[in-house]
Amino acid sequence: MRRRDFIAGIAGSVAAWPLAARGERAERKVGVLMPAVENDAESRARIAAFRKGLREQGWAEGRNLRIEIRWALDDPNLMRRHAAELVAIAPDVIVALSPPGLAAVQRETRSIPTVFVQVADPVGGGFVASLAKPGGNITGFSAFEDTISAKWLELIKEVAPHVARVAILRNPATASSSEFLKGAMDKIAPLLGLELTPLGVSDIAEIERAFDALTGSSISGLVVMPDPLTLVHRERIVALAADRRMTAVYPYRYFAEVGGLVSYGPSSVDMWRRSAVYVDRILKGVKPADLPVQNPAKFELVLNVKTAKALGIEPPLSLLMRIDDVIE
Repeated sequence: MRRRDFIAGIAGSVAAWPLAARGERAERKVGVLMPAVENDAESRARIAAFRKGLREQGWAEGRNLRIEIRWALDDPNLMRRHAAELVAIAPDVIVALSPPGLAAVQRETRSIPTVFVQVADPVGGGFVASLAKPGGNITGFSAFEDTISAKWLELIKEVAPHVARVAILRNPATASSSEFLKGAMDKIAPLLGLELTPLGVSDIAEIERAFDALTGSSISGLVVMPDPLTLVHRERIVALAADRRMTAVYPYRYFAEVGGLVSYGPSSVDMWRRSAVYVDRILKGVKPADLPVQNPAKFELVLNVKTAKALGIEPPLSLLMRIDDVIE
């Protein structure tokens, strides 16, 4: 074969390569806003699940993908600053954790596709028009259905039938989420013979004062609402509940892992893995408006046996038969 024919053949082959195959080499950018602690075990598990989900869809960091993560603890000012930083680098998609994280991103952009994870009431929070047709540039994964909060109260009565008064630890800054969940509790509480007392807290100092105010009261039950604040300070919240020998129910398993009595809620790790599928679809051209908001698919009922023993609680057989995981 003559040299010029060989070169012409190679050139023709390159031209025939599918554009999509050549486009895979272009690096895409994904921004992630995490109102959480970077070196926290739960945070690491969530990001690991997200990265694994993206790899399963064919994305590899350093080859065709770049992930920019910003950690904001539970600090609203830090969330706003990091949201602005992420928008400034013009990512193809932004992923935001929790209502405060999503609100910070929404203030900065109404055009960059955004996938939220663990937002209790995305419609009531004003983030999407509806679950089926979110509209705009935002879609994602709802953290809870509103009826789950009734099950938290049922668990308290099942574990400790003597409890008559229950404190609800909530962050007023995320009122849309807590009100969304509290509605079902307000309905079922009289049927269970329970009186509810909301405790509004916005930082660790207020958490400490709220538990101090419970000293000497007849409130012996506790429900901790999901929020970046309670995630970041979960170990202290669990310790304070244990000091006051409260029958406490938590929304995620990571509370039970640090000593919380019982938790019932969706698998946060599963939601982060599934969020990678939506990021993949958006990177391939699907609009967020065409991706319905999804509810949790996997739930976990977790009991900390050591804590139950310390409180003198013998979990009933009806509960033990439903437990997904036991921590000793």
